[in-house]
Amino acid sequence: MKALVFHGPGQTSWQDVPDPGIKDGADAVVRVDAVTICGTDLHIVKGDVPEVTPGRILGHEAVGTVVETGDDVRSVRPGDRVLISCISSCGRCRFCREGRYGQCRGGGGWVLGHTVDGTQAEYVRVPFADLSVYPLPAAVDSYDAVLLADIFPTSYEVGVLNGGVRPADTVVVVGAGPIGLAAVVTAQLYSPSRIIAIDLADARLAAARSLGADATVSAGEEPEGLVEDLTDGLGADVVMEAVGVPEAFEMCTRMVRPGGRVANIGVHGKPATLHLEDLWIKDVTLTTGLVDTYSTPMLLKMLAAERLPAASLITHRFELGQMEEAYDVFSRAAETGALKVALGGPQHNTVTLPYEGI
Repeated sequence: MKALVFHGPGQTSWQDVPDPGIKDGADAVVRVDAVTICGTDLHIVKGDVPEVTPGRILGHEAVGTVVETGDDVRSVRPGDRVLISCISSCGRCRFCREGRYGQCRGGGGWVLGHTVDGTQAEYVRVPFADLSVYPLPAAVDSYDAVLLADIFPTSYEVGVLNGGVRPADTVVVVGAGPIGLAAVVTAQLYSPSRIIAIDLADARLAAARSLGADATVSAGEEPEGLVEDLTDGLGADVVMEAVGVPEAFEMCTRMVRPGGRVANIGVHGKPATLHLEDLWIKDVTLTTGLVDTYSTPMLLKMLAAERLPAASLITHRFELGQMEEAYDVFSRAAETGALKVALGGPQHNTVTLPYEGI
């Protein structure tokens, strides 16, 4: 099959690799029908995630069709169309039993495209399939559903819930990329009084307004002053960092009110300064986190009921074989206007089983 392989910082290629197969009774092999690229993938390509070693197939978000299952899999079977979660869960360790699947110590957590081969390929092996894929209703479009593999649960859990968004809050989202925009959408579930989005790109700020942000400001135009003006000098109740650079995180800590909450969502590859000399007296809560995806079933229900504007985040579509072009467009979002890119081939009415003896 073909797959996007990481060869070291700044080096990837769409190339022939061996087909995946069942390695454990809990595995499923899924034909990839729709896949996307995450900002985390860009961090990996830059070399910010050293756990990803050369030779790894990238990607952790996809929708596809099951073609083979291990003997222990009970919830899906060949022919089922499924959402592949970015998080795999063993279901047995302490953290999985607590619903903190992102911290799985039984071989799961964020493994796809990280410590095992991922989804940016024609086929993918998914470990712990019973707890790591979700059957999709026929009415749910694959390109909508793929956004629930990562960005919507991440924004909702790590941003909105960790940040404790409440009715009448002033919420600031720093970074209006896909994660930040999904945070703008899901924060509205809790009726904040206003949502302020900050970014450098005008196109992303326009997208934030269209998705419900009450105010937007360029990161280069003194956003801290706007937040101060809109809150009578108090600061925001909740500030979410959705960029993953030190300057953005430090800006968040300056914009939060005493007793407020800063929720870091972004993937950081460099140290950020924590100004405790200013923060120690302000009763500020800082949270970090890797998504657990416990909210995925709820978000899927919202999507099926047309209560989640997922499709509006996809700005570019490509054939699966155009993976390198898609990476180029996504990595130059300021020039291309890309929010989320989606890749896939024609939808199939039958399932082709690529393995002998099946």
